[in-house]
Amino acid sequence: MRLDTLLTNDAVLAELGRRAERQRLQRNRTQAELAEDAGVGRATLQRFERGQSVQTTSLIKILRALGLLAELDAALPEQIALPIAELEREHRRERRRARGGRGRGRPDAPERPWRWGEEPAGGR
Repeated sequence: MRLDTLLTNDAVLAELGRRAERQRLQRNRTQAELAEDAGVGRATLQRFERGQSVQTTSLIKILRALGLLAELDAALPEQIALPIAELEREHRRERRRARGGRGRGRPDAPERPWRWGEEPAGGR
């Protein structure tokens, strides 16, 4: 079952419990072994696998004991890569103005060839 916003909280808890049980069994571990390794009571692990609510700390301990704690990064990433945020980041990196250089590159200063006898702007 895929977790999505249409599921009730109870349905999500039940699915998480089924997945945790499946992970435990794939690792060939008993509830007592996993509970001991996680540092939670066996009853807590049983509640979680039945789809009942457990404390967040217990969930973290169970995931850690199953070697799945890093999977929370995918669920709750540090930053969200939104396309608009990426565009704004790129825009900030672009040069916003040119270095001054005696009128070079300024659209308001038309290029005019220099002639003998004319002093450059600003004098010597």
